[in-house]
Amino acid sequence: MTASLNLSRRLRRTPFTERAEACGVSGFTVVNHMLLPKAYRRSIEEDYWHLRQGVQLWDVACQRQVQVHGPDAARLVQWMTPRDLRGALPGQCLYVPLVDGRGGLVNDPVLLKLDSDLFWLSIADSDVLLWARGLALGAGLDVTITEPDVSPLAVQGPRALDLMVEVFGDGVRALKYFGFARFEFQHSHQVVARSGYSSQDGFEIYLDGGALGGALWDALWEAGQAFDVAPGCPNLIDRIEAGLLSYGNDMTLENNPFECGMARHLALDGSLECIGGDALRAIQREGARRRITGVTFGSDPCPACASPWPVTGDGPRGERIGQVTSAAYSPRLRRNVGLAMIERGFWDPGQGVSVHCPGGEGLTGELTALPFVGRS
Repeated sequence: MTASLNLSRRLRRTPFTERAEACGVSGFTVVNHMLLPKAYRRSIEEDYWHLRQGVQLWDVACQRQVQVHGPDAARLVQWMTPRDLRGALPGQCLYVPLVDGRGGLVNDPVLLKLDSDLFWLSIADSDVLLWARGLALGAGLDVTITEPDVSPLAVQGPRALDLMVEVFGDGVRALKYFGFARFEFQHSHQVVARSGYSSQDGFEIYLDGGALGGALWDALWEAGQAFDVAPGCPNLIDRIEAGLLSYGNDMTLENNPFECGMARHLALDGSLECIGGDALRAIQREGARRRITGVTFGSDPCPACASPWPVTGDGPRGERIGQVTSAAYSPRLRRNVGLAMIERGFWDPGQGVSVHCPGGEGLTGELTALPFVGRS
């Protein structure tokens, strides 16, 4: 039996949901209590090839913004992450792990610094808004924390720059990767970042004002006819090949940044006041117990990885050494590729493994470094 998602007002629509429906969206998931399109009429492989050749519009309004504003805004945001933000400049995006007192990952948002006292945390799927408010209240900080009416729309693919220039002008060309600036759209000024959850070049428009959602989609759609535009969504094959992790799938609150390849983003010399600093330093001294890595296995397409798959070693006992958290068939590599959380002592590239998909024998494979392929 195939399960379906019963929609209700409790699952929030986005400013772009109506346009996604008109384009033939065939499946949704829920992120931050909001609908995220997950499939259109194409197969995942057809979508993958189109993403590598044309340009796609992604409704990713579920990437809600937690706005932190006020005299203590910089202090609070720094307290929430072990990444050093002291050198961050307005107009800069930063990938920031948020951790709790044990060093567990609360979320892994992109931080946008709009001003010295104004920040957006563009979050993955966890309730950062309430957590941030609780921290501010408990610490007595002078800060206002809200969820503004800001809804990201991603423009992804090798023709993304061409399309964005048509709609927003030549100034878009000057944006550096993980930089942002404001551009005019219908008498409003919108934040546009050169970023996105794919291995392709792309942009994210942080639409300020949901009432403009239909007009923004339509402007991009009309201009995009010259660039092979199509509706799309984060592509599973592309993100796994690029080693892009998904909070809630590949990592949770039970994981720490060392396990998830984020060590380079941590400043643990004691100069920062951040939650979980002592716990992270202890993990650093002792070493992580497990680590996310890549895995290739099998030559026939694997099923959807709806729950973790056991990974066993290739030794005589075949003991369990971890689990696959995301997987897909790569038409370029002609192998199944996956992300796997592997125990210490077994995570080196080249380690032989067996991946145990549902309803079949273990598939022979090996661990690999991430990413499987670089940015296009």
